[in-house]
Amino acid sequence: MKQQGLSITRRLALAGGAALAFLAGPALAQWQPTRTVEFIIPAGTGGGADQMARMIQGIVQKHNLMPQPLVVINKAGGAGAEGFLDVKGSNRNPHKIIITLSNLFTTPLATGVPFKWEDMTPVAMLALDEFILWVNASSPYKTAKEYIEAAKAGGKKMGGTGSKQEDQIITAAIEQATGVKFTYVPYKGGGDVAAQLVGGHVDSSVNNPIEAVSQWRAGALRPLCVFDSKRIDLKDKVTDTMSWNDIPTCKEQGLDIEYLMLRGIFMPPGVTQEQVNYYVDLFKKVRETPEWKDFMEKGAFNTTFMSGDEFKNWLKGAADTHQKLMEKAGFLAKS
Repeated sequence: MKQQGLSITRRLALAGGAALAFLAGPALAQWQPTRTVEFIIPAGTGGGADQMARMIQGIVQKHNLMPQPLVVINKAGGAGAEGFLDVKGSNRNPHKIIITLSNLFTTPLATGVPFKWEDMTPVAMLALDEFILWVNASSPYKTAKEYIEAAKAGGKKMGGTGSKQEDQIITAAIEQATGVKFTYVPYKGGGDVAAQLVGGHVDSSVNNPIEAVSQWRAGALRPLCVFDSKRIDLKDKVTDTMSWNDIPTCKEQGLDIEYLMLRGIFMPPGVTQEQVNYYVDLFKKVRETPEWKDFMEKGAFNTTFMSGDEFKNWLKGAADTHQKLMEKAGFLAKS
């Protein structure tokens, strides 16, 4: 009986171990980072992409959402080409991600650098960023119509991030729609642009909300219109007198131009779907945190989220749109 009892005990132990192994198996099999993850920003410091990436880094660290550190690295050279080519050349490396803005499309078109969005692996659209026409608060202009009328006399400077990128594309669209001619002054990042506008070195900008909100709140800048089909749906006051929703659309001001910018995440080519899924799940968790929701509201973002085929189809359409915009503006690299 003793031997039989030992046999039963042994069988139960083996069965229990097998059950535990079965339960633990899927969790252990799921991919997760095994070393530091590099988070590439193909833009300078202080701009919208830089601020968003560093916000994400802080959220991931605070809420312990990853088993490994997330390290932010700015690679802004060549209008972001440095960052894109780095990721393109990191085949099958799941420990590198990149935050993208619309220079994902504009940089290769403007420079001829051998890169296209299909050279990386799409992960997710985190949000879409608005553009606003800003002037210095000490200027006499209260509406976009007033500013455009004044600009027709010439001599107005438009500050923007980089050359032949989003800010200059919008500037070119304004010129085409109104007959105004601006002197476009490029800077390294949106933070620099806002500072230059506050300092009176340029007359206007089309900065993203997050890049100019602190200067607006401080009374140094004035928003004239937003380049979207509808007003921003945020009605809490940002200043003593205005909310984001109080800013009219540019179309309301007689300037029929719309432009929204991608804030998305990509990985290098050749990564597995399991690795992509890990980061999709990670960013879903990030989006549920109070810090992210506060950031979205502060920056007046369009909070659209996409992944998988939906995101890929959006990217195809956006690439075609930028091709047409760049061609019309005369910004395509000469072959």
